[in-house]
Amino acid sequence: MPIALVLEKMNELKLRNIELNDIIGADDVRIEIDTVGVCGSDVHYYTHGKIGPFIVEKPMVLGHEAAGIVTEIGDNVKDLKVGDRVCMEPGIPDPRSRASKLGIYNVDPAVTFWATPPVHGCLTPSVIHPAAFTYKLPDNVSMAEGAMVEPFAIGMQSAAKANIKGGDIALVIGAGPIGMMTALAALAGGCAEVFISDVVDDKLKIAGQYDGITPINARTQNVVGEIAKHTNGWGVDVVFECSGAAAAYPTALSAICPGGCLVFVGMPVDPVPFDIVSAQAKEIHIETVFRYANIYDRAINLIASGKVDLKPLISKTFDFNDSIEAFDRAVEARPTDVKIQIKVKNQ
Repeated sequence: MPIALVLEKMNELKLRNIELNDIIGADDVRIEIDTVGVCGSDVHYYTHGKIGPFIVEKPMVLGHEAAGIVTEIGDNVKDLKVGDRVCMEPGIPDPRSRASKLGIYNVDPAVTFWATPPVHGCLTPSVIHPAAFTYKLPDNVSMAEGAMVEPFAIGMQSAAKANIKGGDIALVIGAGPIGMMTALAALAGGCAEVFISDVVDDKLKIAGQYDGITPINARTQNVVGEIAKHTNGWGVDVVFECSGAAAAYPTALSAICPGGCLVFVGMPVDPVPFDIVSAQAKEIHIETVFRYANIYDRAINLIASGKVDLKPLISKTFDFNDSIEAFDRAVEARPTDVKIQIKVKNQ
């Protein structure tokens, strides 16, 4: 049996052997895992044992942000070969579902998603995955960057939902990993400038190192006032709400311009109040984001082009044997940390 990082129950992780699927289908590939990113959802399962209706009721392998090397291909696989460096889209929909046929397979109720109970994740040396959701990495994209494609795809989905027009000005509320990814995707998508607000200076400093991103500290500055100053009182064309904090909603509605687009990316833990009349008075467009669909190849292309550099967002990489330490570090939520990664493959 393979070794894996197993969440036994809330607050209990073990590196141990566990029985996993080892049968490769005709449309599958076997992948030697190289690098896995630690996501906030992984950490939340570790510390809380559940996310909404998804409850950890039995041991589960964590991890869903991954890159690796193809070591075996199924009989029907034609576009991948042994030795290819790849990253994997972790959500597998039912191709016969109505959502899949509409092109919105990310909201398919039947989707199986790595490290979402009861589905095992990829923090193990080898996995089997459908070739259709396995993407070859260009030579100039590292394994570490390949493992960043998954969270960057959320930023790309957010930017796509915003229907950005060249020269738009945007505000991202929340400078966590997804907020930063969204800001970079918005710039790549045509925004002339992206403001990003948060209450943590270290996070804002990291985001502010990118040309075109202007940080605003919501603790010491008036976000709406700063936006008004920079837009002659008109407001931003797009607001990406990435914090999931109830206090952000009035800011979003005040900072957006008439006819602008508000994209909900962050997920509040509890229901939040929302001023419908303020939204109506500006006739804003409202979009929502849940994971991504038909985005991975474009995200890889942007990274390979050099227009998006995700390397500065990788804060620390741990060896697979130190996976529990990596998760405990992520639980600390150090203000200087953006993305923690785990190197699974031995060099």
